[in-house]
Amino acid sequence: MLRRFWLLFAQACTLCVAALFVVATLRPDLLPRWSARGNNVVVLQEAAGNAPAAPAAPAATYSEAARKAMPAVVNVYSSKAVRSRNPVLDDSLLQRYFPELRERAQTRRATSLGSGVIVSADGYILTNHHVVEGADEIEVVLNDGRQLSARIRGSDPESDLAVLTTETKGLPAIAFATADSVQVGDVVLAIGNPFGFGNTVTMGIVSALGRNHLGINRFEDFIQTDAAINPGNSGGALVDAAGNLIGINTAIFSRSGGSMGIGFAIPVSTAKMVLEQIVKSGSVTRGWIGVEVQEITPPVAETFKLGGTRGALIAGVLHGGPADKAGIKPGDVLLEVQGKPVADPAAMLNLIAALAPGSAATMKVKRQGQDVDASVTVGRRPKPQARPE
Repeated sequence: MLRRFWLLFAQACTLCVAALFVVATLRPDLLPRWSARGNNVVVLQEAAGNAPAAPAAPAATYSEAARKAMPAVVNVYSSKAVRSRNPVLDDSLLQRYFPELRERAQTRRATSLGSGVIVSADGYILTNHHVVEGADEIEVVLNDGRQLSARIRGSDPESDLAVLTTETKGLPAIAFATADSVQVGDVVLAIGNPFGFGNTVTMGIVSALGRNHLGINRFEDFIQTDAAINPGNSGGALVDAAGNLIGINTAIFSRSGGSMGIGFAIPVSTAKMVLEQIVKSGSVTRGWIGVEVQEITPPVAETFKLGGTRGALIAGVLHGGPADKAGIKPGDVLLEVQGKPVADPAAMLNLIAALAPGSAATMKVKRQGQDVDASVTVGRRPKPQARPE
């Protein structure tokens, strides 16, 4: 009986040892867990050495950029007298018995609000042409609350820019950034007067450069941003993270009338050129060669055997114009202006507009598969016709 008991005990021990061997071989990770549970052991990971913890990174803020730029951004309030007739006065029966009603009209004040940027301590302010178009009274309100009377020094409808001037000197002027410093992805601030609320700052990034074919202006080379731009922001400042001016806020893409994350600003290079010409002469002068161009689509490129869509197809040449005198013909493809490549008709328009009237410019065209150089004496671009009231 005793011998049988020891035999059973030995077999049980053998089975336990065999089971432990199998667990240790196949799942060794289970053994420390059991040991830790049995001894209530907590394993902690300690930092090497006694070095102090790194300080937390400061929260991102652009308060310094806003503080630098906001004093130079003003609210612009313009108004003009508008004559309109009461529809009741057009009643034929009334006009029969009261002939004097035919000439009677009502005069009312049409008001507009927008923004502007002080660009010179001498009192020059940049804004949009459409903000002050036709205005006979203009008032600007500074960030410190001062109200100043202003007048239009000059306006350029084709770029939608205007320059105002005031009699007050010593105004806080904004600093201009360099045009080639702006890149897609840069953080920007939009400062203006949305809905008449006064100086407001919104933040976003530059989402695209060189936007054109929008049908907003004749000359388009917009900075696209997702910084919130709303009605009343027109003419305000688009500044970089250092508070320097990179553009003049001009338009938004919207189906509701409010910001949808797509806004457009005129780049500082265009604004500076218009500002300098208006301050100097009161108007803007651009180059012109007297051609009509069209975009090169893939079918057009295939028809003319161009091998690509880069350039601008000359669809028409004004008889006796600068291009005609230089020998440029319909069907030519303009490839370069003064050594600068022409990407499309919009780019060609901007390149030629930047040329000084009276100067000689070298242009490269492709004619029947051959590159031809032409020297064109640049003319003065005719002024745009005024829109009927």
